[in-house]
Amino acid sequence: MTKYIALLRGVNVGGKNKIAMPELKAAFLRHGFQNVISYINSGNILFDSELALQAAKSACESIIETNFGLKITVGIIPAADLVEALKHAPDWWNSGKASKHNAIFVILPATAAEVVASVGEGKQGYERVAYHGNVIFWSAPIGTFSRTRWSKVVENKAVYHLITIRSANTAQRLAALAEG
Repeated sequence: MTKYIALLRGVNVGGKNKIAMPELKAAFLRHGFQNVISYINSGNILFDSELALQAAKSACESIIETNFGLKITVGIIPAADLVEALKHAPDWWNSGKASKHNAIFVILPATAAEVVASVGEGKQGYERVAYHGNVIFWSAPIGTFSRTRWSKVVENKAVYHLITIRSANTAQRLAALAEG
């Protein structure tokens, strides 16, 4: 049995793609997933399953389409992989309230190396970027945030569909819930 974290892209943002997390949790349970936990309204679901990674991803996307009529891309990561990535987070990540800190989850079959190569290194003096596994760590001072290369990743059509972004606090909370 593997504990997974499903990260739904574009759910409950700006009044679009609305999914009530209690209903999503119930749909996951009906599908046979176990120990299902939802975390905040932005589409973070932890669950246990016997399915292999790609099969679990496909099952999550199918559950959402069947039960909510939405074709949503789901990023999925084994909980152990997130915990391991966070152990290797750089010291600068999620330190300092004057900066914004995000975890960028790469959606399989893409890799973090491919995404970083496509977007490019962080702009010196404006942002920092590092990765471990398929989690990219990104930090930027709030005052210069709009001048960073990675703040514009949502406009990068070649890359944006390959990622889903969570705050550092959300990523850490998901790992803590997974370790339970």
